[in-house]
Amino acid sequence: MKINALFLLFITLLSSQFGFSQTLQFDQTNARDGETVEYCHQHKKNNILQQNPAFLQSLQQDELIRQHEAASATVTPKGVVYQIPIVFHVLHSNGVENISNAQIQNALQILNRDYRKLNTDANNVHAEFQGMPADVEVEFVLATKAPNGTCFSGITRTFSPMSYMGDDGDAQVDAIVNGNDVFNGQWPGNRYMNVFVCGEIGGAAGYTYKPSGWIGSSMKNGIWILHNYTGSIGTSSIGTSRTLTHEAGHWLNLDHTWGGNNNPGNASSCSTDDNVQDTPNCIGVTACNQNANTCNSDDAYWGFPIRDNIENYMDYSYCSKMFTEGQVTRMRAALNSTIGGRSNLWKNANLTSTGADGSASLCKANFTSDKTTICSGDQIQFTDISYNAVTSWTWSFPSGSPSTSTLQNPVVTYSSPGLYAVTLTANDGSTTATETKTSYIRVLDASETLPFFEGFETYTTLTNLPNWEISNENNDNTFELTTTASHSGTKSVVLRNYGQPGNTVDELIAAPVDLSGVTAATGVTLSFRYAYRKLLSTDTEFLKVLVSTDCGDNWVVRRTIGGSSLSPLTASQSWTPASIDDWTTVHMTNIGTNSWSENFRYKFRFEGKDGNNIFLDDINIYLGSPSNEIILSVDELEDIREINLYPNPTEGEVTLSFSLEQAQTAQIDITDVYGKTAQMNAIQANSGSNLVFLNTSNLSSGVYFVHVKVGSSKKVMQLLVK
Repeated sequence: MKINALFLLFITLLSSQFGFSQTLQFDQTNARDGETVEYCHQHKKNNILQQNPAFLQSLQQDELIRQHEAASATVTPKGVVYQIPIVFHVLHSNGVENISNAQIQNALQILNRDYRKLNTDANNVHAEFQGMPADVEVEFVLATKAPNGTCFSGITRTFSPMSYMGDDGDAQVDAIVNGNDVFNGQWPGNRYMNVFVCGEIGGAAGYTYKPSGWIGSSMKNGIWILHNYTGSIGTSSIGTSRTLTHEAGHWLNLDHTWGGNNNPGNASSCSTDDNVQDTPNCIGVTACNQNANTCNSDDAYWGFPIRDNIENYMDYSYCSKMFTEGQVTRMRAALNSTIGGRSNLWKNANLTSTGADGSASLCKANFTSDKTTICSGDQIQFTDISYNAVTSWTWSFPSGSPSTSTLQNPVVTYSSPGLYAVTLTANDGSTTATETKTSYIRVLDASETLPFFEGFETYTTLTNLPNWEISNENNDNTFELTTTASHSGTKSVVLRNYGQPGNTVDELIAAPVDLSGVTAATGVTLSFRYAYRKLLSTDTEFLKVLVSTDCGDNWVVRRTIGGSSLSPLTASQSWTPASIDDWTTVHMTNIGTNSWSENFRYKFRFEGKDGNNIFLDDINIYLGSPSNEIILSVDELEDIREINLYPNPTEGEVTLSFSLEQAQTAQIDITDVYGKTAQMNAIQANSGSNLVFLNTSNLSSGVYFVHVKVGSSKKVMQLLVK
C-alpha cells in the first residue's frame, strides 16, 4: 500500500539528524559497489536544509499545493514535448575537471537520449518490465543567451579553487556568479536548468534539490555533478554516464525508487515509498542484481510477487535504463506546477529569451585544436566551436598545409618552426564573425644537437619564444627571466613562488633535442642548477623533471626533488640567491635508451604550496658521465685532458690548465654569447701539463666562451667576466 505523501514528509522532517552546515562523511552504504564517492546526496542535502524552520514551513506548504494541483490538473496530452534551457557551468582550476566542450555535448546527448527513450537498452529490460519503459517527452536544449542577452555557447567556465571545495555548494555557485567568462550575475533557476560541473562536491557524484518554493528562482536551484560523472567520454566513462539522468529525475520531483532517503539496501525502506504507483516497493541496490525482490508490501497491487525495478534510473544499479509511466506523470506534473519555477522554463517566452528556441544567429566565431605545440611535420586537428548557427567556414593557416580551408574541422600539417596565428571566419548566411588567435600554434625546431647548453643569456623575455614554452595552470606568477641572480652569466629563470596562496603548478617546457645519436657506450647526462629556500621548515614543495620521446604528447617523471631534499634551509621573506654557494647542481643519468629519440623533450614542473622562490640556470645535456663543468662541444679525440679554467668568474686574468699526450699547437679563442671573437691566441703546448694565463681586463662584463683546439680535439668552457 502506498504511504500518504504528507505523512511521509513529516516522518522525514522528524528523522533529520544533520546540521545545516555539517560536512557529510563518506557513507559506504550510499555508494555503488566499487566506487569511492556517494552516488547521490539529494536527500541528504534536503535533510540539512530541514534544520531551517522557514524551509520546513515552505516544504509543508509546497506539498499541500502540489496535492491540490495534482487533483485538479488536466492531463497533458501525449506528443507535447517540453523543452528546457540548460547551461553547463564548468568550475575549474585548470585541471582535468575543466572538461571539453565535446564531453559536455556528449553528456547532453545522453541526457536527451534517456529522457526521450531513444536508448536501445530500453528494449532489453527484464521480462517483467517489458513494455514499461516510457518516453518522458522532455528535451534539454543548450541556452544561447545569457540573462543580459549576451550570446554564448550554453557553456560557461570559471577559474576558481572552489572547484575542489565542495562542502559548500552555495560558495561554488557564488564563485561562478562572480567569475564566469560570459555573464557575472545570477542565472535564475526558473529560466535555466543550471548544471555545475566541479572537481569535488562534498563527497557525492551528484546532487540537486526537488522543486521547492524555498529555492524558487534562485540559481542554486540547479544540479551539482562531478566532472568524471558527466557524459561517457573524456574524464568520464559509460559506467558513470547516467548520473545526470538520475539527478535530473530528482530535479523533476522524483525520489529514489525505495523512497526519500539516501540509504539503499536498508530493510526498513520497505516501509517507505517513492509515491509512484508502478515502481515496485524495494530497498534499493548498489549493483546490477537482476534477481532482487526485496519487498512484498505491494504484491496485492500487482497481483503477484514482483521483482525490484533495478533498471530504473532512480536506483543505484549499473544497469539503469528506464523511467516508468508513473514517474513520467510525476515529472510532467512538476513541470506544470507553480512550485519551484519549473513551469516557466518551457514557456515560449522563456525559450526565446534564453535562446533555446533555435532563433539565435551567429554571434561569435571560435575554435579549438587537439594540440597547440608540435614538432615539424606533425598534424593538428582544428575544431569549430562557433556559436550559434554556422553554415560556412573560411580558415587561414599561415605556413600550414593547407594554408586555407573551407571545411568545418580541418586537419593541418606544419613543417616550418615558428609561432603562427590561426584565423577562422564563420558565416550563417547573413552574419559574419571572425576570430584570430595570434601565436596560437608553436612549431618546434628539432635541430638542437648534443651537447646542448642553455644559460638564458640571449633572451630578453620568455614570452612567445619558439623554443621555450610556459605553462601556468593557476593563472598567477609564472616562470620568467631575471637578472637579479644567476649561477653563471647575468641571467637565470625564476618562479616567484613567494606569496602565492594554495597549491600552484608551473612548468618550463623545452624544445626538442636530438638524442638519436646516443649509444650505450656514450650514455647521456642532463644537468642543471637550481636555487631554492623554504618559507617554513614544514614546507613540502616539489621540483620535478619530466621527459617525452614523442615531442610532448606523453610525459613521464624522471626526477622528483621535494621537501628538505629540495632545500633544508628557510627564508622568512621573498628570497634571492646571493652567492654561487646558494646553487645546487643536479646530474640526471637516468635518461634511458627509450628516451634516445630525435624528438626528446624535457620540462621542469614546480608544485608550490605557500612557499618561496625557485631559480633555474645552466641546463646542459651532453654525452658521457656527469661533469661539474659546462660541456659545450664534443671531443673528436681524447688529446686534451684535465682541462680547467679559474678563477671563474674573473675580474682581470684567468688561468687555463690542461694536459696533452704530446707537444703540439693549441689554438685558444674567446668568443661572446653571439659567437663574435673577442680574443685569439695560438701557443706551442708541451706534452704533459700546461698553464696559459689569459688577460681579460679588456673584456666587458658578461658571459664568454673559451675554445681550446688541439689537432682535431676541441673543448669549450663558459667564462664569466665581472
